[in-house]
Amino acid sequence: MDTIATTDFIHVYEPGTDTDRRPLLLLHGTGGDESDLLGLGRMVAPGASLLSPRGKVLEGAMPRFFRRLSEGVFDEDDLRRRTHELADFVNWARERHGLAAPVAVGFSNGANIAASLLLLRPEVLAGAALLRAMSPFAKPPQAQLAGKRVLILSGAMDPIVPADDAERLAHTLSSNGATVDHRVLPSGHGLSQPDIGLLKGWLMGA
Repeated sequence: MDTIATTDFIHVYEPGTDTDRRPLLLLHGTGGDESDLLGLGRMVAPGASLLSPRGKVLEGAMPRFFRRLSEGVFDEDDLRRRTHELADFVNWARERHGLAAPVAVGFSNGANIAASLLLLRPEVLAGAALLRAMSPFAKPPQAQLAGKRVLILSGAMDPIVPADDAERLAHTLSSNGATVDHRVLPSGHGLSQPDIGLLKGWLMGA
């Protein structure tokens, strides 16, 4: 395992031991870092290669992947720029480590930029698991998502993500050709044991 500071992203790369497993791109939530989702990645996809960058935007002292103007209101210009930065980083990491296109596993802010990656740079990802995601764009761009699997796990009691917003994201992705499995769990914004079980089972087919 190596933790690397580059001109792009501080990140961790863990090479996998199971060549049949898709690599995972792990994208943390607000205030997290490159180590946050490593344990989850090892749990839900044993043997997979793990690529986990730290968001480059600071909100106070909290790393994020892109700026927001207020709770639930995103700086879409910054989101687009940061999405392309992240896509270019993933392509660099794939070439450096000889990786197939990864499946993104993103939580909260990380899930939102994973959804943006699907819409703006769909060639970068094989699919995505979006945990507590919101729709990243007020007017989503069109994308060619045929053949890409997406899992969306929402919390019925999530105080941050409105239910209709998560449904809108699911509709956006499916209308662009993705195969979307959207589950609403009896939980809040944090992850629960059922999230982990559903994610592990879904990743078996990735």
